[in-house]
Amino acid sequence: MAKSDAQGGPALVWFRDDLRLSDQPALAAAVASGAPILCLYVFDEESPGLRPLGGASRWWLHHSLEALSASLEAIGGRLDILRGKAGELVPAAARAAGASGVFWTRRYEAPTIEVDSGVKAELSALGMRVESFNGQLLFEPWTLRTKTGDFYKVFTPFWKTCLALPDPGAPTPAPRKLKAAPWPAGAPRPISLDALGLLPRKPDWAGGLRAAWTPGEAGAKARLADFLDVGIASYASHRDRPDIPATSRLSPHLRFGEISPRQAFAAARHACDAGQAPARDVEKFVAELGWREFSYHLLFHNPELARKNFQARFDAFSWRALGEAELSAWRKGRTGYPIVDAGMRELWLTGTMHNRVRMIAASFLIKDLMADWRVGEEWFWDTLCDADPASNAASWQWVAGSGADAAPYFRVFNPILQGMKFDPEGAYVRTYVPELAALPDEWIHKPWEAPPLVLKAAGVSLPRDYPLPMVDHGKARDRALAAFAELKAATA
Repeated sequence: MAKSDAQGGPALVWFRDDLRLSDQPALAAAVASGAPILCLYVFDEESPGLRPLGGASRWWLHHSLEALSASLEAIGGRLDILRGKAGELVPAAARAAGASGVFWTRRYEAPTIEVDSGVKAELSALGMRVESFNGQLLFEPWTLRTKTGDFYKVFTPFWKTCLALPDPGAPTPAPRKLKAAPWPAGAPRPISLDALGLLPRKPDWAGGLRAAWTPGEAGAKARLADFLDVGIASYASHRDRPDIPATSRLSPHLRFGEISPRQAFAAARHACDAGQAPARDVEKFVAELGWREFSYHLLFHNPELARKNFQARFDAFSWRALGEAELSAWRKGRTGYPIVDAGMRELWLTGTMHNRVRMIAASFLIKDLMADWRVGEEWFWDTLCDADPASNAASWQWVAGSGADAAPYFRVFNPILQGMKFDPEGAYVRTYVPELAALPDEWIHKPWEAPPLVLKAAGVSLPRDYPLPMVDHGKARDRALAAFAELKAATA
């Protein structure tokens, strides 16, 4: 295609992790161009370095793309889907269409940046207008530096710097009408959503996910509205309580870009300014958006965050190689510690886990069982609907003590005390570990200590109905601390 051939052609919007119409700057730029629009999604598991999605994320993606397609059709647009290497397919589609412009939302993982840079260079050389936009973060990683010019490694000064910057601005509305361009002759042929094979078939394990979630932009907006109406008023005091619905549950919607962080940020600030939400709760919620920002800051500057210890001294740490029985007990929620098991079962059933319980379950795997944090990170990547490439890795490294701004390794969560503190009446445990439901509150988090008559009255026989603890927490804690002391001495 000659450079001048691009004039007057359609605008191509390349959707990725931004599956929404509102506050969508790439789509807005295409609409503003006045050209008919091609909306393209490329399912790419072939480009070098890209990490394939886990099962729960694939389920979510199917339904999110389905919702996006319906939303586009409702305003005159169309979503076309391709499968393969995006670095080849996007330029091929743009060339065949004689596109006047190609627009997308920026990504921050090294392999995706490489793909995007290649596409931009190739199409720009053909004279096409190629523009990328920030639609996934409040503050992009390269815009934030310490006084010494380095990237941030501690959350608190990072977030203070962010909050001192100009406000991210008001979200933009979705376009009311699109004019879809015909799919160009000679371009790679689109496929159906079902042809991607994202949904589980045999067995269909997604029943709990379907019951728990409504993927898509409409579901994201409804979830945010419900949170601002009900949950946010007690967010600061109750966000660590898995037995109380006080969290936003926006994480999978943010992960797939069905709602932007700017929309969540602006809505929460508006609720505060309007007197509809306490400032303390809004500040805490906004700070959690900040942790997501910090995680992407770390990932951008440390592309191996999900594979390598952020603190290199942990390369010498004496992790244990778990046997299959041990690993299976943790994965299936059969550790003998009710709060850990409730979390792992919630994860398997619903594709999510309460944030406080994620820390408890992660600490148990890393500290009590002495497993390499990457074992847990991989399991969460496969089973979480919100398996985010930045937050998942950063959070696992935080618990392990190997990350930036990490909890020190010698901070070991006691699963009994954590359960008693954050699920004091045992409601969360009773929901996901029903075999213990009849136990009194006093024993729900330590059933092995319950008197025989109490167990009998509750219809609980150990270990027939529920396993005994797979490790003694006190001894496991001592073992972990000894291993950390060895590491500290060896790397001093």
